[in-house]
Order: sequence, then C-alpha cells, then structure tokens
Amino acid sequence: MLGRGLNRVAIDSNASPTAPTLARSLSLIPAAALIVTNVIGTGVFLKARVMTCNVGSPSLVLLAWAVAGLLTLAGALCVAELTAMMPRSGGQYNFIDAAFGKVWAFLYGWMETLLDGAASIAAIAAVCVIFAGDLFSAVLTPFQLQLATAGTIALVMLLNLAPVQANGWVASIVAALKMALVAGIGIAGLLLGGHVSHLAIDAGHGACAGVPETARLGLSGFGAAMIGALWAYNGWNDLSMVAEEVENPDHTVPRAIIGSSLLIIALYLLVNLGYFLALSPIDIADLPESASVGGVVMATLFGAGIAWLLTLGMLTANLGALHSTFLAVSRLPFAMARDGLLPRGLSVISPRTQVPSRAVLALGAVAIGFAFSGSFDTLTDIIVFMLLVFNSLAVAAIFVLRRRFPDAPRPYRVPAYPLVAGLFLAGTGFLLVNTLIATPWRALASIAVVMAGLPVYLWQMRRVSR
Repeated sequence: MLGRGLNRVAIDSNASPTAPTLARSLSLIPAAALIVTNVIGTGVFLKARVMTCNVGSPSLVLLAWAVAGLLTLAGALCVAELTAMMPRSGGQYNFIDAAFGKVWAFLYGWMETLLDGAASIAAIAAVCVIFAGDLFSAVLTPFQLQLATAGTIALVMLLNLAPVQANGWVASIVAALKMALVAGIGIAGLLLGGHVSHLAIDAGHGACAGVPETARLGLSGFGAAMIGALWAYNGWNDLSMVAEEVENPDHTVPRAIIGSSLLIIALYLLVNLGYFLALSPIDIADLPESASVGGVVMATLFGAGIAWLLTLGMLTANLGALHSTFLAVSRLPFAMARDGLLPRGLSVISPRTQVPSRAVLALGAVAIGFAFSGSFDTLTDIIVFMLLVFNSLAVAAIFVLRRRFPDAPRPYRVPAYPLVAGLFLAGTGFLLVNTLIATPWRALASIAVVMAGLPVYLWQMRRVSR
C-alpha cells in the first residue's frame, strides 16, 4: 500500500465523485515553455558583472555557469523521476511530504507560497513597472510604483483564472520571445564583437562596485558566482507544481523538464560568451551596480539608440516570469489545503475553468499586500539559503522513496543513480557551507524566517483535529 504522498490519483479523497477536477491540458511545448518563462528573467542580463568580479576571468565565469547548469540538470533529472511518480499539484511539497513528513512539507509550502512565491511575485511585478516606466520615460513616486505594482499583480491574477490551456499557450509565446532575445544578444556578441583576446584578460583591476572582498577569488568567490548563476537558473523545478494539469505526465513531464533545462544552459553559456567577446572583463567589472551587461553590450554593438529594444525585451522577460511564477505557485496552497495543511476552502476548483480559483485569488491578495508593504526585496534576498535547503531535501527524497517504496511505479528513472542525485547534494552542500561562512547572518535570518511558520503549522493541526 502506497502512502498518501505516492498516491497517483491526485483527487481529494473527501471530495464528491462529481466535484470538478483540474484539467490535464498542458502538452509538451506549453509545459516546457512554463519552465523557460519562469527561469529566464533579469538574472542572465545582470549577473555577469558580479560573477566576473567573483572569479576574475571569463573562463571561470563560464565554468560557474556550466557547473551551476550541471547541478540544475542533476536536480532536474531527480525531480523528473519524482514528478512522473507523483504527478500531483504541489511539486516538491509532495516529495518532501512523502519522504520526510508533514512538518517539513508545511515549512516548505510556507516558504514557497508566502516568502518566495508571493514576495517574488511582488518583486517581479515592481521590476516590470520600473521597466515600463523606463520605456515611456515616466518617473513614478513610491506610492505610484506600489499602485502600479498592485495593478500588474491583479491583471496577472485575472489571467491565471482562465483555463490552464490558455495560460500554457501564453507561456509558449513569451518563451519564444525570451529565447530569441537571449540568443540574439549572444549571437550578436559572437559575430559583431569577436574579440577572442578578451577571454585571456583578468578582471582583477576592475572597480567591482558593491562586491565584497570576501566574495572575490578563490573558493569563496567561485561559490558566490555559483550562487549568482543558480539564482538565474531558479524555477527549473516549477513544472512539478502543475504536474496534475499536464497531459500524459509520465512522459511529458520528464521530457519538458530535461529538455528545457538543457536549452536554458545552452542559451546562458551562449549569451555570456557573447558578453565577453563584445566587452573586456575589466569593462564589465567597471560597470555600475545598476547596469545591465546585456544592455551595455547592445549599446556597444548597435549604438545607444537600441537601448529601448533591450528594455522592451527585459519587460517581456519579466512579465513572462511573473505569469508563470504565479501559475506554478498558486497550485501549492491548493495542494496543501487539499491535504488539510491550509483551510479547505483554498482547495476549491472552479467548475467552469477547472483551475483552483480560490488559491489563485488568495495568492494574488497576499502578493498585493507585499507590494504595498515594501518588504518583498528583503525577504527574497534572505530566503535563498533555505531555498537551497528545501531543494536539497526534495532531491534527497529520491533516496528515501526508492528504499521505502521500491515497487512503486516509476515511469522515468534517473540515469546513473545514485551518482546524479549525490552530485546535486554535494554541490548544494558546498554552497550551503560557503554561504554560512561568507554571510552567516543572512543564512540564520533565512532559517528564522522559515521556522516562523512552525507555530502556524501547530495552530492549523490543532484546528483540524477539533
């Protein structure tokens, strides 16, 4: 008998047989597009400067992107097995629940829904408003920025109340635009930059504004560069959140996760190589903190008049990330409510559109609250440490579940097991230790913020047991 976490029939056991269910209507292309739109945001345009200062040379920057990509791929292979095994809404919440129990699953859901999800949605929406303001030369007051951010969140929330098939095709269009933008900048750097000699230049004498000495050169510098790259890869596991709405998940989910991960790794390596062929490492290290390396490369190759095009591209990239992040994260409170870890009302599915409408509305309301609070940037900065912890727990679940349920159906199996999972855990373990040493206060703050969810869990369990 399989445990609840391994139940492949992802319907609330207390629900009526005639109750509406989620629609399995995401085919391979929209499923892969959701990952692409979620992952490719501003990180690939902004991180090259700091990473160059972290490690000092183009070759090491490219190595950091490649190693972070391999870690991402290793994690993606493990998540593909677990998602095909448990194609339920909620993704990593289900894996952690099945392997490590309700408490850890709740804390993951608390962090991902409120702190990473809602706060990130507010942060991405604010960036969208800023880019839109830049595009139209509009200067907003802080309150106007908050209002516009809240309005942007509300519009995306309304879009996510539409059937998931429509949202999947929106993601497909945006993903195509994002890939064209990143590939276009990379190819332009290769063909029009062409300064291969830049690859041999050291950035040690660059200004490196805002990059602390403790995060420059050596293992600590490489670790810091890896954290930056992994932040740009963040979102690779979010298709698992909507696995219950994917057509033929046994085959579609692994193909979408692995294929999109390989594509993103290739695009990131291409565009960063293009950066270094267009600009020297010292030029990149000398850029101000607020500068977009991608924007400077475009201006160098095509003139300052092209800046609006990159601004439009980054606005599109962030709108896509906002849409797909909202879609994925909204399924987590739905899954938790269905399991009794949140109020049952959040598990209601719209009979007309077959989406978890109340969970979508609740997530939108919390994100709008963050937009007016102004605290989202602080939260998204400090929770990176615990994101790595929970990603590690989700991947570690593969060891527990293979041992505990050896005969459970596994439509897809990780190749080279346990080496691939062990590689991911070793890599994230190094980054966790490096973060504890380099920025202990941030790691401790991350732990404290997540553990603040424990009293909420105890209260909910007491309420349910009455």
